[in-house]
Amino acid sequence: MAGMNSEPYLSPGVAGATLTVDLTALSANFTKLKMLCGPAECAAAVKGDAYGIGARQTVLALHESGCRTFFVAQLGEAAEVRAALPHATIYVLNGLVAALAPAYRKMRLRPVLGSLDEVAEWSAYCRGCGEKLAAAVHIDSGINRLGLSAPDVDSLARTPEIRDGFEWALIMSHLACADMPDAAMNRDQVELFDELRVRLPRAPASMANSGGTLNGAAYHYDMVRPGIALYGGNPHNRTANPMQGVVSLASSVLQVRDVPAGGTVGYGAAWTAERPSRIAIVPVGYFDGYFRSTFRTGTDDPAGVFIAGAFAPLAGRVSMDMITVDVTDIASEKVHRGTKVELIGPNISVNDVARWAGTIPYEVLTALGSRFARVYSNPPLEQ
Repeated sequence: MAGMNSEPYLSPGVAGATLTVDLTALSANFTKLKMLCGPAECAAAVKGDAYGIGARQTVLALHESGCRTFFVAQLGEAAEVRAALPHATIYVLNGLVAALAPAYRKMRLRPVLGSLDEVAEWSAYCRGCGEKLAAAVHIDSGINRLGLSAPDVDSLARTPEIRDGFEWALIMSHLACADMPDAAMNRDQVELFDELRVRLPRAPASMANSGGTLNGAAYHYDMVRPGIALYGGNPHNRTANPMQGVVSLASSVLQVRDVPAGGTVGYGAAWTAERPSRIAIVPVGYFDGYFRSTFRTGTDDPAGVFIAGAFAPLAGRVSMDMITVDVTDIASEKVHRGTKVELIGPNISVNDVARWAGTIPYEVLTALGSRFARVYSNPPLEQ
């Protein structure tokens, strides 16, 4: 397929479905966010294997589009990004793993220091090797996960022997309610962040994830760190999605079978045919990240797929390896063994699938499975 490549061990002809990642759309989303947040720097959160779409291809495409700073969660993720991008700036959000400071130095990584213990260990290591290595310091402004509390900040401000042992490359925090632009907690977190960071050495500041980036300049500071928006997910859960879709998932029909009125389909006999029906079987199931909770009875917003130019609802529970789809209202000659099926794409977004499953697009993307052939459109050249 011209302009695309796929993982060699799982080709589209062998896999039950093909996951296509549109790197052009990814780059367009980055460019849109970069223009929106200027003059702040637009970095990229690529943790969780770039939200499940593949870290190596993602960071190469983003770097080609001008991204120079990347955020991962864990040290192992950082190693993969560093291998792809020898000269990029890489922050490790989960901080400094105890006793592994030499590994950060060797790979030129910047830990996001989220406790006084981490700050002290990094500072002592820097003094020991005679080099002020860069790091970020994380202030907890209200989400109550990682980060320095207000008393921690005061303690650090009073201990220059620890505070001044390394390079302060970034001071950051994280919004708890960024997907709700009008939430009062957003403003409260900004106020607390501003109050605490002035007690520390001067450094660029960062607070905004995807939702925060869209919430306006008050959240941009010197750097934004979008994640889900880059990959086509909607950063705000109550407004139209401004981002381009990046991921599509396509499969094909294994079989079409007739079910008489009154017949049931799937485990638990959870779906009953109210009329003579035709059911298409598609080889994607909950092992592949198509959640069992996606099928819901008695709803006016049923989950489904797009097939032969029409929407077709699920008929019966999602099983490990397949879903069953009601294609009764589609002309019989249009749906047969081998007919293509869109599970995610231009007609069904990742946000639709998340809504049906009662979850968020983050979880849908990161769960998409290992049995898919993965195809990347317009992959950039290796660094």
